[in-house]
Amino acid sequence: MATITKEVYHSMGLRDSEYDLILQHLGRTPTLTEVGMFAVMWSEHCGYKYSRPILRYFSRYKAAMDGGGHENAGVVDIGDNLGVVMKVESHNHPSAVEPYQGAATGVGGIIRDIFTMGARPIAALNSLRFGPIRDGEGSPEEIKRNRFLFDGVVHGISGYGNCVGVPTVGGEVMFHPSYSGRPLVNAMCVGLVELDQIATAGAGGLGNPVIYLGSETGKDGIHGATFASEELEDEDQSKRPNVQIGDPFAEKQLIEATLEALKTGAIHSIQDMGAAGLTCSTIEMSAKGGVGMEVDLDLVPMRESDMSGYELMLSESQERMLCVAHKGREQEVLDVFHKWGVHAVVIGHVTDTNRVRVTRHGELIADVPAKALADECPTYVTEPAVPSWIDSAKRFDPATLPQVDHAEAMKRLALAPTLASKKWVFQQYDHQVQTQTALLPGVGDAAVLAPRGTQKGLAVKIDGNGRWVNQDPYNGGMLIVAEAARNVACTGGRPVAVTDGLNYGNPEIPENYWIFERSVKGLADACEAMQTPVISGNVSFYNHGDRGAVLPTPMIGMLGILEDASKRVGLVLPKEPVDLYLVRYQHDEVPQHGLGASAYLAEVHGIEDGVPAPPNMAKERILCDQLAQWVHDQAILAAHDISEGGLAFAVAEMLGPNGLGADLTLPKLPEFDVSEAGWLFGEFPGWVLIAVQSGADVPLLQSQDLNLNRLGESNGTGTLNVKAESGSILSIDTVEWFGWHTNCLTQITGTP
Repeated sequence: MATITKEVYHSMGLRDSEYDLILQHLGRTPTLTEVGMFAVMWSEHCGYKYSRPILRYFSRYKAAMDGGGHENAGVVDIGDNLGVVMKVESHNHPSAVEPYQGAATGVGGIIRDIFTMGARPIAALNSLRFGPIRDGEGSPEEIKRNRFLFDGVVHGISGYGNCVGVPTVGGEVMFHPSYSGRPLVNAMCVGLVELDQIATAGAGGLGNPVIYLGSETGKDGIHGATFASEELEDEDQSKRPNVQIGDPFAEKQLIEATLEALKTGAIHSIQDMGAAGLTCSTIEMSAKGGVGMEVDLDLVPMRESDMSGYELMLSESQERMLCVAHKGREQEVLDVFHKWGVHAVVIGHVTDTNRVRVTRHGELIADVPAKALADECPTYVTEPAVPSWIDSAKRFDPATLPQVDHAEAMKRLALAPTLASKKWVFQQYDHQVQTQTALLPGVGDAAVLAPRGTQKGLAVKIDGNGRWVNQDPYNGGMLIVAEAARNVACTGGRPVAVTDGLNYGNPEIPENYWIFERSVKGLADACEAMQTPVISGNVSFYNHGDRGAVLPTPMIGMLGILEDASKRVGLVLPKEPVDLYLVRYQHDEVPQHGLGASAYLAEVHGIEDGVPAPPNMAKERILCDQLAQWVHDQAILAAHDISEGGLAFAVAEMLGPNGLGADLTLPKLPEFDVSEAGWLFGEFPGWVLIAVQSGADVPLLQSQDLNLNRLGESNGTGTLNVKAESGSILSIDTVEWFGWHTNCLTQITGTP
């Protein structure tokens, strides 16, 4: 038996104190396999040792931790005996080392989390972050590397998603120096399930057979969970073996076989072999069900016959599942999977010992208490410290900014990769497979799905803004929830639930921990106010390298429900003239003219300073309900949230696709005293543009908390003119502007 030295368990990411806890749990010296199993289950990626105390701010998470634990994903009842299942997962570290496979296997993993709930995956989304890709914004080597990562990740997502038959319907991309060489790749999946067909991960039934399902186990991805729980050094190619290899065609077979097998009723419980592979699935299923398992690794389908028990238990080879069948009905399960050409082998059975016992070549190599690994990971709290820039950001004065021609500012914003059209990205994705996508990428603030079997529509969006969170973590967290909710409401969806992907630097650094705690509190408070519970999520720490921590980047996946999918609206204005209105609520305070932490400040002035305008979450909920009602009543023709880039940028996005122009006059608001730049480019929460037929009655406002101001009318001139009390303050050719906006990423990447 291998000697367990400090070097051995330190290399697995375990601390001395954690190894001592393992000795206490076992009452003896562990085997190498047991140490590896504890290491992956007690890694931050699986055990949430730094995040678990803070995640209790989310009411659903707290209830789950105090009760029976979590399932693979959350479920939302939308009526008609249908439930929506959704979740987001990160694959950041693997994507930094091997961008194509890192992104591809991230997509595959999140899809498996959905169909193990018994749900058919119907949509995928992604939220991506990269370093600068424009020449001159870094060294030539750095720009080349970031472009390589960007290209590899996008092609990994398309290569897997297009083949597996799940449409990629939405997403977002941001570029910032902090992500240079450290991409964030968060994949989201949405599924639909009949409520009486939801599957569970909790094992049970003494003697029930344990069945291995899916692809053979190989040596790829070993210790992938611990790899994702440590800082990644620049160009660390030694970590390449930790990256899994995906096979979307095998995943498609696995989807169909799993959903068919679940319908037989022969499956008691099922779970994806995700992070930590066989260790994770055997341990978590046993712990959740309050049972144990006996597993014979000799029966596991493997690519190489010489694989050790340690390798078999820790491999993260893709497209694999574990299920427990009802005793005597296992052949029904095996027959379904074999029909689909998928491995299905009984490798063990359920016991009443609450322990997972594993053998290889007849030798007992692991005998561990399931709950100790699944539920008793030690947790840590870092003494927080407020970053130095937080107070100085509050003192930022936009009056110190040099004058910039507003038309020139609009051009710079159009040519900023973060704000530019993501057409180069989404045109590589199949977003219409399954033929349920009712609002396509780029034409609305959110994607809308019209699932068969119901008249209802699903509006889905994933959103994040690390700049807001970095400058004001609490309000930044609230703003992201508000933004995502507004996005789905602009298409007609009433926001109902959230999944989150929380991406941060090293939590052992006091400043990082303070930002994490404050921003999660902001997210939680906003979700409570919006009545959009967080039903699932993921945490990714140690996104940190030679440049320091990445911007704190929580990403919010929002689900909205339309009562009638056919009534959804987009953001593009029709060719005939329409009246444009600004819907807003009155702000108690307007710090820094809305320019603090804004895209305008960063892209036009090259400054990252100031604080964002805080939202009023009670009024955000009212605003979203009002927008959804207007869409349902067919009172508006289009709607677009005003966010990054401000009002002028949002108007240009609405006009550009059809080559339209508009003559707008900014309203005089005594309570709203901001500069011209603030009016045009400020990022004010609760601001939405709506369009109604020219000369038509103004939509009836059903709330005294909102204001409606007419801005003007669109026309066919192809010129956007904006006036204020002082006269004309902006005039641009929208056709030329939209060309810059649409072709920006194509020109940078050099590919059509």
